[in-house]
Amino acid sequence: MKSGLVVDVRNVSVRYIIPHERIPTLKEFAIKWLRGRVVWKQFEALSNVSVAVRAGEALGVIGRNGAGKTTLLKVIARVLRPGVGTVSTAGRVVPLLELGAGFDLELSGRENIFLNGAMLGHSRRYMARRFDDIIGFAGLEEFIDAPLRTYSTGMIARLGFSIATDVEPDVLLVDEVLSVGDIEFQQKCVDRMNRFREQGVTFVLVSHSLGTVTNLCERAVWIDNGSVAMDGPATEVVAAFTARSAGVQPGAGELEAGRSRISA
Repeated sequence: MKSGLVVDVRNVSVRYIIPHERIPTLKEFAIKWLRGRVVWKQFEALSNVSVAVRAGEALGVIGRNGAGKTTLLKVIARVLRPGVGTVSTAGRVVPLLELGAGFDLELSGRENIFLNGAMLGHSRRYMARRFDDIIGFAGLEEFIDAPLRTYSTGMIARLGFSIATDVEPDVLLVDEVLSVGDIEFQQKCVDRMNRFREQGVTFVLVSHSLGTVTNLCERAVWIDNGSVAMDGPATEVVAAFTARSAGVQPGAGELEAGRSRISA
């Protein structure tokens, strides 16, 4: 990996094998499968994607639903292994892909803090020191000893975000999690992300909120149909994506400039 890079994705492709046609029920799928009538096709979630991120950089990833944004983050987080290409990272990489992933709904919020901390590689002593800050940020002091099955979806998401970000990451991977909870908590999330940025933490942010991307990130990558359509200053990439979404074709020079940065 080149000096100064903390994320280096090179020529990565991810392919899935899926049914050629939509089969509405599991029963119908099972019958067709047993009779050998399921026709499969190859779906390419990522196609020859290369993205490099330098230490301290804030990178936004934008694109339509199903474009491959989350797949890219999962590849960087080593949740998915690419079929083609290489991925290199440096330092502590903390993924915020699904808030509350790994929680046990039968355990209390308190117990889940220590459980989740262990999954992130932290000792019980470390989590005990961070405990008050975690529940204070999540605003769950009154509910911390109740089982998670009594929590609302928003409460679980708040606890998950608070645990995952109450660490000292070198690289933070964020997938559409800044919209959890109410407006007040969303602002707390953005404030924490700004603090990370001031501290020089590298982060890669996937978001449909283009305003959030331009506010938090100096650079953005536009993923379209599994490929990098444009890579450059966040304001320029967002403007090109917005124009395309509105049915206005971005200028050829604009897209070519973005593509030239990809190969640079």
